Amino acid sequence: MLRWPIVILILANVLAFVAVRGAFGPAPTASGREPNHLSRQVHPEWLTVRPVSAADAADQPIVGGPAPEAPISASALPQ
Repeated sequence: MLRWPIVILILANVLAFVAVRGAFGPAPTASGREPNHLSRQVHPEWLTVRPVSAADAADQPIVGGPAPEAPISASALPQ
């Protein structure tokens, strides 16, 4: 009963493997189909790394720590 679905799955896996290996030609993403991406890339020599100051890191949550308190004031509701 399960013989044919197993055979179909094995054939589908073999077909997918052959397609990935390039038997039907190169994958569409293998070639430069969008050359405008190359012209818009960021130049790595322009990037600079700077340390985060204490003022900039104040609002960053600490991994494994408690969630920061929101600056919200609360009051009692009137009855």
